[in-house]
Amino acid sequence: MNRSTPAHWVKLMAGTAALSLTLAACGGSDDEGDAAADPAPSSSTSEPAETTAPAADYVDAPCAAGTTTADAFKAAGILPLTGSLAFLGPPEIAGVGLAVSEINAAGGVNGVDACTDIRDSGDSTDMSISTASARGIIRDGASVVIGAASSSVSLNFVDALTQAKITQVSPANTAVDLSGYSPFYFRTAPPDGIQGNALGSLISSDGFQKVAFLVFSDTYGTGLRDVVQQTIEDAGGECTYGCKGDGDEFPAGQTSFSSEVAAATATNPDAIVILAFDETKAIVPELAATGWDMSTTYYTDGNTADFSADFEPGTLEGAQGTIPGADASQDFKDQLSGWNEAVNGDALTDFSYGAEAYDATILAALAAYKGGSNESTAVQENFAAVSGATDGTECTSYADCIALLDEGSEIRYTGPSGIGPIDDENDPSSAFVGIYTFDGDNKPVLTSTVEGSKQ
Repeated sequence: MNRSTPAHWVKLMAGTAALSLTLAACGGSDDEGDAAADPAPSSSTSEPAETTAPAADYVDAPCAAGTTTADAFKAAGILPLTGSLAFLGPPEIAGVGLAVSEINAAGGVNGVDACTDIRDSGDSTDMSISTASARGIIRDGASVVIGAASSSVSLNFVDALTQAKITQVSPANTAVDLSGYSPFYFRTAPPDGIQGNALGSLISSDGFQKVAFLVFSDTYGTGLRDVVQQTIEDAGGECTYGCKGDGDEFPAGQTSFSSEVAAATATNPDAIVILAFDETKAIVPELAATGWDMSTTYYTDGNTADFSADFEPGTLEGAQGTIPGADASQDFKDQLSGWNEAVNGDALTDFSYGAEAYDATILAALAAYKGGSNESTAVQENFAAVSGATDGTECTSYADCIALLDEGSEIRYTGPSGIGPIDDENDPSSAFVGIYTFDGDNKPVLTSTVEGSKQ
């Protein structure tokens, strides 16, 4: 399949001092709302976009057998129920479920209720799982598919969905290879250029010049490595191990890393970037056992996670990581967790990509409503428009947005993920990246937020 040339993400900062100033200006805490996305990078904070209409009822609304897009707005999902990214499943599924609850509380889509059809994506170690899920959805039909979490997994089935003319919206894919990949592929998470640039600039601003990478041979890992490495080199630093083109990547699913750890530390780096998923649980103890100062390790959204049950207290204290996306307001997090408690009996402990999954579902429903049809082609044709690509009136809830559509207005839905309008490569035109620091319990705590946009 032909792909357009990915647009370049504008650099967030020109040098380490600029990053420090931006972090100071954009700092936030867990109970602060996220900032509404501007069309260009900003060094100042803006007020958060709040979700104004909490769900009246938290309900599980699975699609009944035989349901078609004539009967319902079918919000399918190919999300990680198993595998190394399973920790992302609950917040993403809660995002879809909460959105469907609010859509139905506002009267549904085009006169019928919305329902969910969530299937397992697994991870890149067993692509047969996502292949089977995609085939099932193609057979049964869907208005939209939310997922996958992994870029490599999405690349496994995106062509099949495109051929079937089913719109896919990922809340978490960040690989630059997916920019402009298909007219039926969208995402509410930004490409890795912005996260990689933010992380590379952070490492440089912390004073580290010699950086090693422990990276798996996955599109996500190598794509991020390339951007982080380039950003560090542009700031005058160097890569000492795991560099682009050196062939030091390890395969996904590997369980022992003594040789990689020994090779990386032998290059005497100032800092080590770990780009992996569940493999992180094996890498960290081996690296810590060498006496490495773990506060000089860095992580990204694939492994900036709660490791309190995996490592000895203090193992990761002071280490830093990045997660694309604004930190959603506490009110929105409470709603996500409330939905999960009502449906699954447990409060959420991780909120990663929950806002992006919620916004993906709301945007898809608004696109269907604007198009007057719950067929997936209507979602595809109107998705960018309802995100603000046509300079519409801002609205922050499904109910308020459909009221504007009923008046004949163009709209710009602004949700808790804080993304800007969808651009001509079906990416967010602007987005945020959160900077997290691990505490003594090995849990990531948001310390700052930076914003960037595409050009």
